[in-house]
Amino acid sequence: MDTNIDFKKIWSEQKVETPKVEALYAKANKLKSRSFLELIVINITLLLTITFIGFIWYYYQPELVTTKIGIIMIMVATVTFLLPFNKQLSLLKKNKTEPNNKEYLQQLTKLKEVQVFQQTTMLNVFFILLSLGIGLYLFEFVSNMPMTWGIITCALTIAWFAINWFYLRPKTIKKQNTKLNKLLAEFEKLNNQMNE
Repeated sequence: MDTNIDFKKIWSEQKVETPKVEALYAKANKLKSRSFLELIVINITLLLTITFIGFIWYYYQPELVTTKIGIIMIMVATVTFLLPFNKQLSLLKKNKTEPNNKEYLQQLTKLKEVQVFQQTTMLNVFFILLSLGIGLYLFEFVSNMPMTWGIITCALTIAWFAINWFYLRPKTIKKQNTKLNKLLAEFEKLNNQMNE
């Protein structure tokens, strides 16, 4: 019985599963394309929202200052959300062809940083401004309603914000982060293997 075991030889013969580079780039490009499309849809939707709110202000001519301040706050919230959100645009359009792995990893890391900033700081600012704006906007209309309808309107508005804040927002953030984190991990693994 031979007790001399060559661990180096066994280790070097071991199959290392590396992700196929082309498939990895295809996944990354697909994620970037989907994110780019989402960015465009969100921009169009929020710009149409601003236009609609401006139309409401012009057409219905609210009487109270609080309503006008509410409308302005809603518009400011939307613009405040859109400006940093559009920083992703340059990252998503960059290099649809394959740069080297390190550059691609840096692009994805930067995209992740921008998304985290958007998901935390900017989303919080957006929701606070939007909540205050809608609250001020509704004040004039709720004060002219019968008490029962006023309470129902306020309850439904608060419920809508709660659902968005506590259910939809975390679910969307988790979905975005899961895809990007998985891709980042695969690129880091590939990058580490090529550096060895």
